[in-house]
Amino acid sequence: MTDISSPVCVYWIRGGLFGIGSPSAQIGGIFLLSGRREVRSRSDVNYYTARKLEDMARSMERLAKAFDEGMHKTGSLTRDDGLAAMQTSASMVCQDCSQCGIYAESEREDSYYLYYLLRAFEQKGQIEKEDMPRPFLAGCRKKEDYLAQLNRSLARAAMNLSWKNRFLESRDAVVSQFRELSLILGEFSHQIDQAADITEEYGYIMKKLFRRCHVAVENMLILEYESGRREAYVTARTTNGRCMTAKDASELMSEVIPGTRWNPAKDSRSIITRQSGTVRFEEDGEYQLLYGAARVPKQGERCSGDNYTFCESPGSQAMISLCDGMGCGEPACEESGQVVELTENLLEAGFGPRAAFKLVNAVLLLAGTEQHPAALDMSCVDLYTGVLDVMKLGAAPTFVLGQEGAEVLEAGQVPAGILSEAEPVMLSRKLWDGDHIIMVTDGVLDALPGEDKEQAMCQFLESLDFMPPQEMAERILEFALSFVPGARDDMTVLTAGIWKKE
Repeated sequence: MTDISSPVCVYWIRGGLFGIGSPSAQIGGIFLLSGRREVRSRSDVNYYTARKLEDMARSMERLAKAFDEGMHKTGSLTRDDGLAAMQTSASMVCQDCSQCGIYAESEREDSYYLYYLLRAFEQKGQIEKEDMPRPFLAGCRKKEDYLAQLNRSLARAAMNLSWKNRFLESRDAVVSQFRELSLILGEFSHQIDQAADITEEYGYIMKKLFRRCHVAVENMLILEYESGRREAYVTARTTNGRCMTAKDASELMSEVIPGTRWNPAKDSRSIITRQSGTVRFEEDGEYQLLYGAARVPKQGERCSGDNYTFCESPGSQAMISLCDGMGCGEPACEESGQVVELTENLLEAGFGPRAAFKLVNAVLLLAGTEQHPAALDMSCVDLYTGVLDVMKLGAAPTFVLGQEGAEVLEAGQVPAGILSEAEPVMLSRKLWDGDHIIMVTDGVLDALPGEDKEQAMCQFLESLDFMPPQEMAERILEFALSFVPGARDDMTVLTAGIWKKE
């Protein structure tokens, strides 16, 4: 029942809707409807974007499947290749002669001799007289011409087979990239679909707090992802003619959402001015990493063929990447440096570690006729949860040193750039405060004594006292060098310690 003692008025909203109540209720009602409409609009946009990305992911997968159908890679010359070479040789040399019947014999399905000729050509690179049947050697008057033409025809068939397989390798690399792009779009679609809009929960207090600092918030969007990590987009401008750094604004964000730390994104603007602009803020992870590195080139070489990098990708992910190039010296250094740089660029662009590894492997396969495979090793730490993901392509084991001792994380021995189907081995582990990650190249382990190199490394790591990561890397390298008169291979040690932020 309406209280008739209070002021009553009728107000109109779009479309002729009206309400009855006090002026304060009117304003609140209009604000509430507007807020709900805005939240619903954002929800609709997220749903639409997620569905479109999902459709694109399915399209990419169908495109990859279409590319994958048809020709398949062949490892050796086939029966049809041999028959075609014989027929060509006969037409150019034998003409109407039919004394030996070598072609007619080879046409039979159970002909073992054709198989023998093809295998002999693959093993020796040519067919010699002693590989031919006795009736041919005894009765053919143009045996030298026929044999030379047969070798030319088989060499041409082998070259065509090589180019065909090369084309199929390129096609497989493209198919792989389509599939990886499909996975990326699918993951992004799921991420958007599961992101919760919590703007309404913190919007009022944020505007109020920013207003006290002479910053007008015109629009905002705060998202909470499935992992619990939050991200904010704030469109704001200063009202007093001065500027505010995005770093200072991130400290205000920490006051808006108690118990959190925020930082402006690296790809976002760094200053809030009188002109409206959008700043992206990322919630800081609970953990931080400190790094260390030590390396020495092979004895007699001026530079190491190993390369490494430490970087951070979007989403509070810390990456440690190590590449052991094939060989040593400047050529290996240049090649491994290109691999590391490409991996880092892909990670910073938003590719997942597995997708980045697959794409790098595809690039190495397509690099040219001279393939220089490289061992790829990467450790990815989620600074929000402390989960370690290790990805390897033919790399040496990774060691994790914690309260309970040293643990070995090892994978297979197929380096990148060898097989188009090479799949990175992925290992996961939860890290705790004070744990250390140790990554080494083969040169370090090979220098250790005994047959069980990993066990020797674990025993040494467990004997170490607490020390900074850089000092630990230097001590590990000194330990490995103490067993050899000089470095027999490039030796690199990377270390990282994880700690909770106070």
